[in-house]
Amino acid sequence: MLYLVPTPIGNREDITQRSVRMLMEADLVLAEDTRTSRPLMQHYGVETPLRAYHAHNEHGIVPGLVDELKDGATYALITDAGTPGISDPGFLLVRACREAGVEVSCLPGAAAFVPALAASGIPCDKFHFEGFLPHKKGRQTRLKYLADLPNTFALYESPHRIVKLLGQLMEFCGEDRTACVAREISKLHEEITTAPLPELKAHYEAKGKVKGEIVVVVAGQ
Repeated sequence: MLYLVPTPIGNREDITQRSVRMLMEADLVLAEDTRTSRPLMQHYGVETPLRAYHAHNEHGIVPGLVDELKDGATYALITDAGTPGISDPGFLLVRACREAGVEVSCLPGAAAFVPALAASGIPCDKFHFEGFLPHKKGRQTRLKYLADLPNTFALYESPHRIVKLLGQLMEFCGEDRTACVAREISKLHEEITTAPLPELKAHYEAKGKVKGEIVVVVAGQ
């Protein structure tokens, strides 16, 4: 059995009781970065062994993990924050498990784009989740596609590229498009700002160095 266990995107209290129990009951916890996950597990008294599972080793270790799961092991997969497989490692292992007949269960929990959408004040009854844009090749193609969507869309972006992204969104979506930048969700310095794109760009230019995880929500055409 493979459990996908969401971990807090900010406040440690956001983890569910069931998630903590699954981490305790698993034979092994597969973690994107053991250095990040170990303090969380220690905070909740989880003593289950950790093994690294990330984008740089998953292709090589997935077959062995599937064999172990087929032999009766129960593993929990976590990432640094949020739900495994959502812009984080996990898909390859889940697909391999499904193909091998290993049962997979995903616990409900944190994903940064959901609170960003809900708190933005931008219509979110229908939306497109894009995740991270390509850094270079294909970036403009994706931006043009997103700009023409009739529904709200959500992006992940790193803090040092947020001003550049807002400028690109102005170029492709127009300066009258409303958007929201949600930064440090569920953390002490949470900031959720909704405004026309030029105002958002000016706001973050004035801030200078920006820190934290960022979700950008943009209204549809």
